[in-house]
Amino acid sequence: MAFAVDLHIHSCLSPCGDEAMTPANIAGMAYLKGLDAIALTDHNAWQNLPAIKKACDAYGVVLLPGMEVTTREEVHMLCYFRSVEEAEVFGRLVQDKLPPIENMPMLFGEQQIRNEDDEIIGIYGKLLLQAADIGTDELPRLCMKMGGVCVPAHVNRKANSLIATLGFLSLTEPYAAVEVYKKLPMEADTGEYMILNSSDAHYLGDIQEREFFLRFPEKSTESLFDYLKAHIRNA
Repeated sequence: MAFAVDLHIHSCLSPCGDEAMTPANIAGMAYLKGLDAIALTDHNAWQNLPAIKKACDAYGVVLLPGMEVTTREEVHMLCYFRSVEEAEVFGRLVQDKLPPIENMPMLFGEQQIRNEDDEIIGIYGKLLLQAADIGTDELPRLCMKMGGVCVPAHVNRKANSLIATLGFLSLTEPYAAVEVYKKLPMEADTGEYMILNSSDAHYLGDIQEREFFLRFPEKSTESLFDYLKAHIRNA
């Protein structure tokens, strides 16, 4: 079946995410827009995944647990997992590799951790916009080793993408797909990698409409994850 998905969304935990991007608001907006599945992919963070999982379950929207990791080279990479628990284990490893630099809320905004009722239950201290001490070449295999799949983010953007940062898109890495920002041209060869289009939403109104579809057997996290995993190239 074809399911409408948006696999790149930020919550209020990401310092660049709007405060209205709470777990319940995101799940509710995804439901209103008719999305079948979404991924929450906060910058180097997992802490809002438990709450949005509960909110998505309440709305009947599939959640693919994820994270947008900034590598040592300042490349953004999307990492997806079969469960919130697996994403948490990976997320703790990533956060241990962030420099000990505290967030400055007046400059970047609060990094808010919320529960399923959208109540603030914590503020994350380290600045999440930093690069983790993990290389772009090692992240895909580390992600796979810990049960996940890796997708380079917005590869055709001018900043924080593989092409902008490294000058090329390797066709020999074990990626499940590459994400292409739909509002910009894609000039590089993507080889046999599957292409994803997502919103990279930081505001509720930017969450994608029913415009990008993936075909997987059933409407479930497991089915969507297995579909992505089956597309890993060069494993």
